[in-house]
Amino acid sequence: MAAGAAPQKVETAKSMSASHAQTILPETPSRPGSAQATVPATVPATGQAADAEAVTAAGAAGEPVRLGAGQPDPRSAGRPPALPPRARPVPGWSPDSWRARPIQQAPSYPDAGALGAVEARLRRYPPLVFAGEARRLKQQLALASEGRAFVLQGGACAESFGEFTADIIRDTFRVLLQMAVVLTFGAKVPVIKLGRMAGQFAKPRSADSETIAGVSLPSYRGDIINGPDFDAASRVPDPVRMETGYFQSAGTLNLLRAFASGGYANLHEVHRWNLGFVARSPLAERYRDLAQRIDETLAFMAACGLAQDAAQINETDFYTSHEALLLPYEQALTRVDSTSGDWYDCSAHFLWIGDRTRQPDGAHVEFLRGVRNPIGIKVGPTSDPEALLALLDTLNPEDEAGRLTLISRMGADKVARHLPPLVRAVRASGRRVTWLSDPMHGNTISTASKVKTRSFDAILAEVRGFFDVLRAEGAVPGGVHVEMTGQNVTECVGGAHQLTEADLGDRYETFCDPRLNAEQSLEMAFLIAGELTARRRADEGAAGA
Repeated sequence: MAAGAAPQKVETAKSMSASHAQTILPETPSRPGSAQATVPATVPATGQAADAEAVTAAGAAGEPVRLGAGQPDPRSAGRPPALPPRARPVPGWSPDSWRARPIQQAPSYPDAGALGAVEARLRRYPPLVFAGEARRLKQQLALASEGRAFVLQGGACAESFGEFTADIIRDTFRVLLQMAVVLTFGAKVPVIKLGRMAGQFAKPRSADSETIAGVSLPSYRGDIINGPDFDAASRVPDPVRMETGYFQSAGTLNLLRAFASGGYANLHEVHRWNLGFVARSPLAERYRDLAQRIDETLAFMAACGLAQDAAQINETDFYTSHEALLLPYEQALTRVDSTSGDWYDCSAHFLWIGDRTRQPDGAHVEFLRGVRNPIGIKVGPTSDPEALLALLDTLNPEDEAGRLTLISRMGADKVARHLPPLVRAVRASGRRVTWLSDPMHGNTISTASKVKTRSFDAILAEVRGFFDVLRAEGAVPGGVHVEMTGQNVTECVGGAHQLTEADLGDRYETFCDPRLNAEQSLEMAFLIAGELTARRRADEGAAGA
């Protein structure tokens, strides 16, 4: 799409209707970190269909279901074959109703037939996540809206096909676990771990094209759409990339589930990693007190008889999220939940609408109003209170707790001015939302040599400003949303190691926006934990006065 051109709809050769919907088999248990998260129902070799009603009943009872090859399920004896579950209708909505709406940030695929063929294949593939997991996350987000949990959402600006390795996935997961342990101690509530992983491949762009040395080409929109190399062939949107994104997401999720439930997430081990960080930090004295108090708490828990291999110590819940930007991909992975009849986007547990795609009559809002996943909305300096309330009505007409998360991305110098009217309007409306701070996107700057970076101090200042605004307005700060990596890249300036603009060239590896590196991410967690502890003590002191 040329710069300045009117937005175009993404057309396909064949749209998806309810008759094409695939059914989600129920899962037991519905823990995203459990290696037993799915019911391995085997399709009989004779081609006889599994009894969906019996599978649903067994899944609801927590009973694993394994259908033997060529053998009917004995629980279906005497009953007629069950029909596929019907989708519960959403007024005026279908999985493809977004195609009739104006759309922003959409790639222009040159071959509609090739796009339709990829969508058709994706519709036949298994879901990446399950409805029960998304419902569990929604319940936890409802707790965060009340101050009874805290959200840590983090990961890369955009995942790269070229960085699909076990080490990179493991390192990002590990740093998020380390951050979560520190934040749990500071907030004194459970921390919900939500990765920008296993699907965060597409990126909105400020312009449809970019020009280098007089040559203009379509903008790079993420590996799931086109390639980052600055040549004409790489920048042509290729629908086959959606299939690659699906399979890489499946591989990432497989590894995350194993890490979350196989002992890698053991609380004692994560704390030992944090002690190593404290020892390396130039500000070791600043963090040692908090680390020692966590150490004493773990020792006390062990003395009380809580074994190191207990599930509460050895395992964790971990959820995935991404911006629902590429709607052909999202629609193709939308399924009907067999236990509720609701539609779910099974590409991730949590999806959000970006600052550039939250138009009330737009395609992205239309698509997400019909799926039952928990949904995020980015709000920035241009957000209007009345328009925001209209979005809440559209996306959550029943005011379901945990359904909507508002992610503030203002900028350190704008949060005190632009966030209060939004918080005030939402609170006055009585609507239930979870508030997060995204202190990254409003603090991107360019160096004199045109390299994008972010200041650690500005990121921290926005988080503190967010806490100040929410407290002043009588609302609950529910968590933080950061772009980070488990690698020690050099993309953001500042932090304990005092990275400067001169250091950016050492390991500047992002194709999109700059990320906090592993050390900066952990330092941020320690500082936020200290902030949460100080604010909690101040509130307790005021209550006791």
